[in-house]
Amino acid sequence: MELFVNGEKIDITLEDEKTVGEVLKSFEKEAEKSEATTIGIFLNGKKVLADDFDNASKTPIEENTKIELTVLSKQDVIDSLGKSKDKFSSLAKKLPEVPVALQGGKDKEANTVIAELAEAIDDFCHTAALSALFPEVYSSIVIDGKSVTEFFEEFAPLAADFEQSLETKDTVTSGDLCEYEIAPRLELIAKAIEDSLKK
Repeated sequence: MELFVNGEKIDITLEDEKTVGEVLKSFEKEAEKSEATTIGIFLNGKKVLADDFDNASKTPIEENTKIELTVLSKQDVIDSLGKSKDKFSSLAKKLPEVPVALQGGKDKEANTVIAELAEAIDDFCHTAALSALFPEVYSSIVIDGKSVTEFFEEFAPLAADFEQSLETKDTVTSGDLCEYEIAPRLELIAKAIEDSLKK
C-alpha cells in the first residue's frame, strides 16, 4: 500500500488495518494530535466523494492500493488568514485610488485593483469556510460584532452596487462606494483577523 499526504509519500507500517476505512481512522487519530484534518481523499487515483465514502472505506487494503490525502492543519488556516489580513489592509489603501484612475482614463490600473479585491474576498471566504473545521478559529473571527456569514450577507448588496456602478461607468458612485463603504469594511475585516490571531 502507498500513502501520500499533500503530494508527499509517507512511510506507513500497517498494524491491524485491513480496510481503507481502518487506515483512514488511524491516520485521522494521528492528524488530530497535530491539529490537522483530512479534507480530500483519492483512492487508486479516483476522488472519493462524500456519497462514496462508506463503500470506499470497506475496500480491502492490497499491495497496490494507493491512498492520497489532502490534509489541512489549523496552522495552514491561521497562515492563510494572516495573508488575507495583509491583502485587505493593502486594498483598503488602494481602493480610494480606483475612481481617480477611472476618471483619468487609467482603466487598466483600476481593473487590476478591482480584480485583486474580488480575489481577496474569494480567498478569505474560502479560508473562513475551511476554518469552520477548527471551530475555535472560526468563532474567534468577529467582524464589527458580526460573524463572517452575517458580515458578508450585509456586504453582498454593496458589492453588487459597486459592480453595477463600474458597468455603467458611474465614477461618482464607484468613488463613494470605494472610499466610504468598501475600504472601511476591508479595514474592519483586517482588524477582525488580527484580533482573532492574537487569541
